[in-house]
Amino acid sequence: MNKNLALLILCQGLFLTNNVTFIAINGLVGLSLAPVSWMATLPVMGYVVGGAFSTSIVAKTQNRFGRKISFQLGLLVAMLSALLCAYAALSQNFWLLVTGTFIAGYYSANGQLYRFAAAELTVAEQRDKAVSWVLAGGILGAVVGPNLASWTRDLFSTAFLGAYLTLSIAAFLGILVMQCIHFPEEFKTQHALSDGRSLQSILKQPVFMVAVIGAALGYGVMNLLMAATPLAMQICGLPFSDTALVLEWHVIGMFAPGFFTGSLIQRFGTLKIMGVGVALNFLCIVIALSGADLHQFLIALFLLGVGWNFLFTGSTSLAMTAYKPNERDKAQAAINFFVFSTMAFTSFGSGALITSQGWNILNLGSLIPVVITALALLWLGINQKKATSR
Repeated sequence: MNKNLALLILCQGLFLTNNVTFIAINGLVGLSLAPVSWMATLPVMGYVVGGAFSTSIVAKTQNRFGRKISFQLGLLVAMLSALLCAYAALSQNFWLLVTGTFIAGYYSANGQLYRFAAAELTVAEQRDKAVSWVLAGGILGAVVGPNLASWTRDLFSTAFLGAYLTLSIAAFLGILVMQCIHFPEEFKTQHALSDGRSLQSILKQPVFMVAVIGAALGYGVMNLLMAATPLAMQICGLPFSDTALVLEWHVIGMFAPGFFTGSLIQRFGTLKIMGVGVALNFLCIVIALSGADLHQFLIALFLLGVGWNFLFTGSTSLAMTAYKPNERDKAQAAINFFVFSTMAFTSFGSGALITSQGWNILNLGSLIPVVITALALLWLGINQKKATSR
């Protein structure tokens, strides 16, 4: 741990405050403004589609200006987009809200690179731990995000207007914190994005393929269930204070394990820890299907968060073994593109399924990506054993 890493952890916390608050309120605000109910999660979808669209732009920005300037541009966009969402809520303009969340996706595309930047702020032997520590910074978002949404819901006559305004202040604080971080000179990009192997060659590697599957589908399952939870709990007649509690413990589950996930990976291996993440996702679905009371939402979403942490941290560590320094920007952009594309699909699917088919069908459908991820891990494990024996 050092000053730069500690400040990046704080930036991760501010990023997740934005992320979790958006998840908590955009579906509900969208439901109140949407022309038809199945469009309720389009503002959530806009956020992740904007992230997918921005991955290549962020890669070019990082390549040209380096980590700090690119991250600060992302925070500036976060501040302005939150203000745009506030105006959309105030003016009751659904499509302006979708536009605002789409623009905010640029910030999300930047924030997803914090975990890779963490590996550059410490010695090589501690990079797995640095990645998990920065992810653990999301605990700040776990506590602040849902409670921020709950505390500011009725601050103004327009529901959740105060939350959007507060997020703009958080983004401004992030700009100030990022200014104090020094990223090592040796990690500054000194090459064109076309240097090194082609992206197709990088993607064809079994290790990279499984890293992409673990990150994208792990995030997809988590997003599918998390985005639908506020709507599902409202349909079940549970108050928003219960929703905030469930989301708080879900995000704690996502990021609290970051304090030790890196150590577990070093001790037991990446694939085993990712396998535990798949098992926790499966257990989450079983509990979610058992009923729709508060304790079932709470336990299921907490396990979903821990499962995501093991899968996402493991996928990040796995991916970093599959590319060279001069291939960094395009490889990381590719991973984030697949993650955001999957999240975009699941964000739309969660709203459509929860309003038309219900919570149980949504959970049964999420078994498909869980099984695919399990098979991918098994395939890579067999390949690695064969390579070792040879």
